[in-house]
Amino acid sequence: MTNTKWVQISIYVPMGNAEAVRTALAEAGAGRLGNYSGASWSTTGVGRFTPMEGANPRIGHIGVPSDVPEHKIEVLAPRAIARSVIEAAIAAHPYEEPAYFVTDVYMADEL
Repeated sequence: MTNTKWVQISIYVPMGNAEAVRTALAEAGAGRLGNYSGASWSTTGVGRFTPMEGANPRIGHIGVPSDVPEHKIEVLAPRAIARSVIEAAIAAHPYEEPAYFVTDVYMADEL
């Protein structure tokens, strides 16, 4: 039985920037499972947002709704490194305010 607590980190990234964010996640230690590294899961969708006054959008324009093809990248990471993994992903991300979330995960040996 392991004492490591795990989280799933999910982050939405424009398609053209997904590989850079995946690389940053892996280099920060996310996606290491047994003898594998860089393990992730991606789904494709459309991100929608409207930059408001005061924003500095890399994509889109103030007051104009935007639709952007994006990947949702999901990785597992030990909870102890979650903050540094997220910081690495944000540093590689093109958006001013990337959308991400972190969820506690229970491995089979914890059930």
